[in-house]
Amino acid sequence: MDGQVDQRTVLLLLVGGGVVYTAFQHPSFGTALLVGVGVMTLLHLLMKGQ
Repeated sequence: MDGQVDQRTVLLLLVGGGVVYTAFQHPSFGTALLVGVGVMTLLHLLMKGQ
């Protein structure tokens, strides 16, 4: 491991953090942890082939 962070990892963390923050601010969107993990998993699967 060379200590550098992949761009995909940074994108996943930023999007996941934004979704979790939004879900905390508006509880009607669902459980924050579930929403964040779901979005991050979906992005990971979509970007896996690239």
